[in-house]
Amino acid sequence: MKVWDELKVHYKMGGFEQKLIYWNVGVFLLSLVCLDFRTMKFDFPDWLVLSSNGRYVLTHPWTLLTYQFLHNGFFHLLFNMIVLNFTGRIFLTYFTQRQLLGTYLLGGIFAGLVFMTVYALMARDGAVIGASGAIMAILFATTTYAPQMTIRLLLIGYVKLWHFTGVVVLLDLLYLMAENTGGHIAHLAGALFGFVYVKLLLQGIDLSKAVSFIFDGLANLGGQKKTPFKKVHRNPVRQAGKTSSKIVTKDKTQQQIDDILDKISKSGYDSLTAAEKEFLFKAGKE
Repeated sequence: MKVWDELKVHYKMGGFEQKLIYWNVGVFLLSLVCLDFRTMKFDFPDWLVLSSNGRYVLTHPWTLLTYQFLHNGFFHLLFNMIVLNFTGRIFLTYFTQRQLLGTYLLGGIFAGLVFMTVYALMARDGAVIGASGAIMAILFATTTYAPQMTIRLLLIGYVKLWHFTGVVVLLDLLYLMAENTGGHIAHLAGALFGFVYVKLLLQGIDLSKAVSFIFDGLANLGGQKKTPFKKVHRNPVRQAGKTSSKIVTKDKTQQQIDDILDKISKSGYDSLTAAEKEFLFKAGKE
């Protein structure tokens, strides 16, 4: 039960980069009923995957969302969730939780529509699943906004964010016609959405507001209060005696919550002090 309690705390107090991982893992566990244990391959029903057949999608529009949470194997899921956790964290350095959810969902929808369009032009039939297109939207949005951000990669060391993103896009282009063509099209389309999203955001147009009703509903589950969103400014203005920054730091309460969650992930829930447990309890009821 301790593990279950820690998972519930992580889910309740974590951001949407964590919630999206929980949702993907949860859907994967449910989708095991579609696994053929003789061939060890998934046989998803047509009404869940995204078909290249536009007429079918018109009568099954929800597939533009459901396909984003389906994966054809454990390693497919594992790789996507590792990248989602990485990209989600750096995205939230500059943007808000609502913008993360909006970029993920809208990026995935856009990637799916581009996949359908390209396959129609190529006169090909097929289907696509996976969160990769949505994750690419998050990664490319962050890269578009902060290309010179320094990140650390395992076994490689410190590199610029745009170097990492450039390699990912290059690999998609190289394998575009070799294998998993539909998947690579979705990846590149997701990247394009991330780029366009930030360019429009810098002009004052926030596409993520299109999913605000989803965010508000999830934020209000359990009676939670909504917290003010961070804003991205194109041209920071200096005021007398003050300096402004593109990056708006988290409020003290959220920072304390993040610190406690990090402590739980490293040492377990029992490592918390009585004061920290009380703080989490009170924060969860707000």
